[in-house]
Amino acid sequence: MITWSWCLPPKVTSGRCAAQACPVSKMLLAATLGTVFLLGAVPSVARESRGHISVILLGATGDLAKKYLWQGLFQLYLDEVNNGHSFTFHGAATTEPKQGQKVMYNRLKKLACPPDVPPDRCAVVKDQFLKLTEYRQVKTAEDYAALSQEIQTVLRQEELEEAGRIFYFSVPPFAYTEIARHINSSCRPLPGAWLRVVLEKPFGHDLRSAQQLAGELRTFFREEEMYRVDHYLGKQAVAHILPFRDQNRHHLDPIWNRHHVERVEIVLKETVDVKNRTGFYEQYGVLRDIHQNHLTEVLMFLAMELPANISSSEDILRSKLQTFTALQALERSSAVVGQYGAYNGHVREELQKEQGYFSRTPTFAGVLVHLDSLRWEGVPFLLISGKVLDERVGYVRILFKNRAYCIQNETMQDAESSQCKAKQIIFYIGHGELNSPSVLVSRNLFKPVMPEGSWKEVLDLPHLRLFGQPLSEYYAYVPMMERDAYSILISRIFHGKKDSFITTENLLASWEFWTPLLDSLASEVPRLYPGGHENKHLLDFEMVGRQVSFVVTEMVEVMHARDEQKPDAYKTIQSRFRQSQLITAWSDELIGRLALDIEAAAAAAIGKSRAFHLALSGGSTPLALFRQLAVHHYGFPWGHTHLWLVDERCVPLTDPESNFRHLHDHLIQLVRVPYFNIHPMPVHLNRRLCVEEDKGPELYAKEISALVANASFDLVLLGVGDDGHTASLFPRSPVGLEGSQEVVFAESPVKPHQRMTLTLPLINRAKQVSVLVMGKGKHDIVTVVSRAGHEPKKWPISGVNPSSGQIAWYVDYEALLG
Repeated sequence: MITWSWCLPPKVTSGRCAAQACPVSKMLLAATLGTVFLLGAVPSVARESRGHISVILLGATGDLAKKYLWQGLFQLYLDEVNNGHSFTFHGAATTEPKQGQKVMYNRLKKLACPPDVPPDRCAVVKDQFLKLTEYRQVKTAEDYAALSQEIQTVLRQEELEEAGRIFYFSVPPFAYTEIARHINSSCRPLPGAWLRVVLEKPFGHDLRSAQQLAGELRTFFREEEMYRVDHYLGKQAVAHILPFRDQNRHHLDPIWNRHHVERVEIVLKETVDVKNRTGFYEQYGVLRDIHQNHLTEVLMFLAMELPANISSSEDILRSKLQTFTALQALERSSAVVGQYGAYNGHVREELQKEQGYFSRTPTFAGVLVHLDSLRWEGVPFLLISGKVLDERVGYVRILFKNRAYCIQNETMQDAESSQCKAKQIIFYIGHGELNSPSVLVSRNLFKPVMPEGSWKEVLDLPHLRLFGQPLSEYYAYVPMMERDAYSILISRIFHGKKDSFITTENLLASWEFWTPLLDSLASEVPRLYPGGHENKHLLDFEMVGRQVSFVVTEMVEVMHARDEQKPDAYKTIQSRFRQSQLITAWSDELIGRLALDIEAAAAAAIGKSRAFHLALSGGSTPLALFRQLAVHHYGFPWGHTHLWLVDERCVPLTDPESNFRHLHDHLIQLVRVPYFNIHPMPVHLNRRLCVEEDKGPELYAKEISALVANASFDLVLLGVGDDGHTASLFPRSPVGLEGSQEVVFAESPVKPHQRMTLTLPLINRAKQVSVLVMGKGKHDIVTVVSRAGHEPKKWPISGVNPSSGQIAWYVDYEALLG
């Protein structure tokens, strides 16, 4: 647990300073003189001070502070102490003084210098840093006034001007508002000095919570005073994406676009589990923990239009925000999610859940992102992350299209001149085979321009293979010196470089993009995977259009406790439902079975009449079926298939709410159905929607009578609403339940209210009706319908009973068993 605290109360002497009883003012003088002397200058000619910086680390004894922040602050002091500023560092926590001081100084004693710093200089600077650092226990609002008073006292004694104050919030977000209030009321710097408040994620749980937190912080701080940290932006390979694009414009401008880029992969794989962090993970999961922030920020660096001046933070932030507006909305089919097998055990153990508790929190996710822009239209961006995978590695991979065919044997091809070898640019974030941040460019692309003095070319690992190519086929570069991400970001905070941090607009744009997908996945059961190399191909997924799906069908095991093999430990699944055939399985398997049955029905119908008339319902439930038919049924006789709609909303056919739009995006554009075999409902006539005088229902009924023998569809696919409605036939409404009409207008209780629908008598003329019901949310209505008689006015689905055909119910385990 991270220990958190606020500002700083009465001074607690400690460490070397306690032993020598030296006041802060003397420490400042000693630190300044000591460093100047070490550089060979005469103490009396020390450069004029550029002002005093007070750094307050809140949560100074917590895990993040111990692992990264103290080392980062020491690196800042090491870099800046000779540049004219004076410093004091205040560690604050709620831990009582003796214990907190001990924890903090145990960490400070382990501070280290980079290899290029001479040992003598390191020892002196470290000694100075310890003298300038103190610990305080902080609990009350009065402590802020005490801190501010002490800083002002030091400034008066040393005759220094205050340059600014940095407050680093290494505390839980629930403490932000109260701390912010106290800083704003009594701990701001003197007029003319700056204030920088550093905030650690998570910055909310969804769009609404992020808006609330942002609104609260905006009450106390100006936008330019807040620095929201995403430590990925400090990782050297990520931080170099924009400089690389800028320095290589002449190479990249012609090829950094949809005409040349095949796809982009942004990947963070981890081998560790989330044990001892399940409380956090149960609330956030992998999408909130990694995708919404780290991977999205990398995506912005890759996809944004590059400003003419990348040294302008304002231009970069403006371009990032414009890129968010180009992101296409995510749908449920834009992602695949998984959960490692031991996760539920960790949750039950650490959160004290009952033995039967099962979490739906994903620990793995692959997300497909597209952009509506001239540069990137149609290019898939894959954002992938997960726990307990086969390796620990992070990378960004831009794979370019290759249209060449080379006659010469591959072994004879030269890496620099052959156009048949893979062309890719890789920003290797760390770990993995290279175990170092690096930038790699295929030799058959171009030799990149890299900054001298900070990156060096790798020439000594020719036999290492990365992404299907030996390292010798890349121009490969690594940093001259590796630096921790927090050290880089703390330096950028000090220098006021806002482009390395998350602005409020940027944050809310990201949450606005991700929240709909998070909501749609809330009830999704993630695919279980064993972890590590045992995952094999279980998490492999494929892209079809704007959708992704797992490649390997999930194998389902029914498990029970070895010592509890009692009769009541098993559930019997009946093969009949409402006196009709019942097919039940997990959702993926159920969709696969239904797709096979539809293909078999198509083959039978075409064998008899050379045509297959299929009427499909709208809504989200059949989208997985459409994807299955498009991706896995290449032998489906689409050339002889007519596609009809069971119902339609009264909106333009291009509207995202349109059932036809869903059918088009998820099936029609992916298969070869003849144009004249596609029959959308005529809801939009004479530039108006669903007007009785336009006689849309009569037109559709005439079209059915003209093309469908006896107006009897070969197969009608239906769903069931939570209220028992089917098609657009709703409870407590007599419309469409009986009579001679075949197509009618109906009123829905939810927007958009107006609908066009096939009537119950027409549906019941079908040769075959398939009812697809999936998801735990449908369990209650499935239970009710299973017991209901023929009551179509109360439960319209109960009126479906083909007069001369068959009905089959496809119900997944969650809907059937709850």
